Amino acid sequence: MSFKENILSSFLALENEVNTDSYVHELRSKALSDFESKGLPLRKDEAYKYTSLKSLFNKDYSFFPKEEAAISYGDIKQYLMHQIDAYRVIFIDGIYSSHLSQTTHDKFDVCLMSSTLNNPKYASVIENYYNKLAGDDSLTSLNTAFAREGAYIHIPKNVHVEKPIEIVNFSTGNEASLMLQPRNLVVVGENSQVQIIERQQSLTENATLTNSVTEIFADKRSMVDYYKIQNDLTTASLIDHTTVEQKDNSEVRLHTFSFGGALTRNNLTFYQRGEHCNSVLNGVTIIGGKQHVDHSTLVHHTAPNCESFQEYKQIFDDRSVGVFNGKVLVDKVAQKINAFQQNNNILISDKATINAKPQLEIFADDVRCSHGCTIGQLDEDALFYMQSRGIGKKEARALLMFAFANSVLESVKIPEIKTRITKLIANKLGVEIGFDL
Repeated sequence: MSFKENILSSFLALENEVNTDSYVHELRSKALSDFESKGLPLRKDEAYKYTSLKSLFNKDYSFFPKEEAAISYGDIKQYLMHQIDAYRVIFIDGIYSSHLSQTTHDKFDVCLMSSTLNNPKYASVIENYYNKLAGDDSLTSLNTAFAREGAYIHIPKNVHVEKPIEIVNFSTGNEASLMLQPRNLVVVGENSQVQIIERQQSLTENATLTNSVTEIFADKRSMVDYYKIQNDLTTASLIDHTTVEQKDNSEVRLHTFSFGGALTRNNLTFYQRGEHCNSVLNGVTIIGGKQHVDHSTLVHHTAPNCESFQEYKQIFDDRSVGVFNGKVLVDKVAQKINAFQQNNNILISDKATINAKPQLEIFADDVRCSHGCTIGQLDEDALFYMQSRGIGKKEARALLMFAFANSVLESVKIPEIKTRITKLIANKLGVEIGFDL
């Protein structure tokens, strides 16, 4: 069965199984039609010029697991931020796990999407926010057509969420190959604050493709601190679409840590729709083998007196491939903008590849915008100096690479996240680093 035929038959099965209101049903039907007309992204499309998705869609994916897998807390503890108290929304093969999750409706909502799509209590939020930012990319449309589960986070105004919120999608390997379509909606009201941690994790070597969509709305004077930990097995691939809308005086920080997975594509889009917004997009990528990581970012400044900051540090070994396609767009009315974009890359292997295209598109005349990109190798003089002080070559290389990536870690606000990422970096670099963080 072709991928297209599989999609059509699976969509009919979904429509027969899931009872949704007319609003969501119409969205799904239109999204499927849009996907059929556009088809899968190809390398002839400028946005996917350096990233071929062809190999991802030659498998006979199951869109829905045949049975619910039995997973215990002990099976997944190592992948959770168990050192901290947190709200958790856990999914196993796309199915919500109530006994592993900790949700709440006390003062704010941390729950699952399926419980809101047919509930009149949430109708106004769904109709005002759901699918308003996702865009019309063909894979986003595919997610809209099939999305039936994900995290729903609604923080009313004047609420400071004291505990972080974890969103984790596990795949168990009960299916030979599984395609997941998680859909997350985050709405943060005026003067409110929230921290969110997101992860996808395979528990076996069976093939998994995750096509994820997250919409984030940050109202006036709100603060959103979002962390994406991407350290999956090399039999798993991820296509992530995250879109953010910001209102006056809001701040959204989004950190992306990409260490695992066969192919990872991050589509990150920020719309600043108010004055004095601040957008921060930071990332660390360390990959090897034949891994492929693609960061495609857009910050669209539509109002004056705003700031944006992008910094991506990337290290590539073996035959790995990296892509950075970062864009800052400044409208004519968006005067007094301060936008910074930096992409630094280290190629450890002569066979590693990086395709970088930082872009500025500016229509205003009173702005301060800069971008930069560097591609190089480790400083041999610095390596020699460290070795002359008794540090082994392997450890010296690791220390230099850690120092290279450390500027991104400095902006991490959750100490336990910083510790976890430090250990992941050390593991990727093959050394033990005893930094006291």
